Amino acid sequence: MSNAKRSFLLMLRTGDEHARALGQEIAAWLAAQGAGATVCEHRVGDGLSSCTPPAGQDWDMVLVLGGDGTFIGVARVCLRLGLPVLGLNLGRVGFLAEGAADWQKRVQALLDGNYSLSRRVCLEYRVQRRGQGVASGLAVNDVVVSRGDMARLIRLSIFREGEGARERVGAMRADGLIVSTPTGSTAYCYSAGGPLVHPEIAAFCLTPVCPFLNTFGPMVLPADAPLAVLVEERRGEVRMTVDGQRTFALECGDEVVLSRSPEDLVMAHTAGCSSYFAKLANKGFFTQR
Repeated sequence: MSNAKRSFLLMLRTGDEHARALGQEIAAWLAAQGAGATVCEHRVGDGLSSCTPPAGQDWDMVLVLGGDGTFIGVARVCLRLGLPVLGLNLGRVGFLAEGAADWQKRVQALLDGNYSLSRRVCLEYRVQRRGQGVASGLAVNDVVVSRGDMARLIRLSIFREGEGARERVGAMRADGLIVSTPTGSTAYCYSAGGPLVHPEIAAFCLTPVCPFLNTFGPMVLPADAPLAVLVEERRGEVRMTVDGQRTFALECGDEVVLSRSPEDLVMAHTAGCSSYFAKLANKGFFTQR
């Protein structure tokens, strides 16, 4: 049981008329209940620049109207705000969101305080090039270092910061490496043969993509120390992809340093939403008899 929420930021999937109409309907319903609501369309790269809280009032919670991609993009921005996020699914998969058909019941639960919160580890990344930082940001699902358009293996080495010393974890020639959070373990990580990790465990998942001779297997490491992925490929194109939504070109000698984000993703869950294991079964991860 948590405190009731009275002011909401409604983030809508870009260019979606259904999301826009539903957002206006929810905002009007909230106003009738005496709660505040700000409706904003999520635009990749814009953050929340076009949204401002009502005068003298801060938001208490974020409602995301869209699919998992919209949820991840909004959640990445909302890490800085420290606000709980609840998704109402308008997409195909809906692993991170709850059903939108009974939104009134779910939003009423938020108003009444009948919901729970879960904290999810997120990634903070920075790219070091010749001693200088050239890119940085946050990831909710994963950071992937992979080859470009050419079907050519790339060379990568992985290190972990120990107590006062850096320890080499291993090296590989592969199509790439996925470093995912437990939240992202059900996405590209799992498709590439990586493990399913409960979303509330503080860990990172390392999953190689088509490693040559299988010289590096999937690993789960504690999230309490930074990792570094060193690009050792001199010939082929190498790219970094963040949450499947942003890309950055890497050069030989670049290091992608990954650590636990200072802020966790806080997800809200209302009564009656599927449990983690029920979702795994319902989405086809497990076979039920």
